[in-house]
Amino acid sequence: MEETAIFAGGCFWCMVKPFDTLPGIDKVVSGYTGGHTVNPTYEEVSSHTTGHTEAVQITFDPSIISYKDLVQIYWQQTDPTDAMGQFQDRGDNYRPVIFVKDEEQKKIATASRQELIDSKRFDEPIVTKIEDAKPFYPAEEEHQEFYRKDPLRFQMEEAGGRERFINKNWK
Repeated sequence: MEETAIFAGGCFWCMVKPFDTLPGIDKVVSGYTGGHTVNPTYEEVSSHTTGHTEAVQITFDPSIISYKDLVQIYWQQTDPTDAMGQFQDRGDNYRPVIFVKDEEQKKIATASRQELIDSKRFDEPIVTKIEDAKPFYPAEEEHQEFYRKDPLRFQMEEAGGRERFINKNWK
């Protein structure tokens, strides 16, 4: 039986590729969650008036890849010490959040965050939030699988510091 996970880690374009090609991942959808409006558009979310954050919803087979594994991959795509965005993407719509759908996911995500804190990998405090999942609204079609559709623009986004940060802190 398939499960879902929702992660926000800055620009959703940059959060698809790390999960998209893994065994056990059925699909990764870019979208918006955590806000107070229904069916927001990219422009509305970008205006910082809806409370939504850009996120990815991952549909996966837990018999092949576990939620715990997904959380570990998530940490390695983000700067967990930056509460006001990720890399060149600034603002509340880019804040890092693990959205949990039930107590089991909450337990796993909380334990994983504590392991990261205890590891002392980062000098700054870990500020990534763990919040209850709210309705997830898929983004417009042009935002889906962006790294495949517009590889040059995607490369420019990645050049904003994410890849350098990952190599420095996780490799």
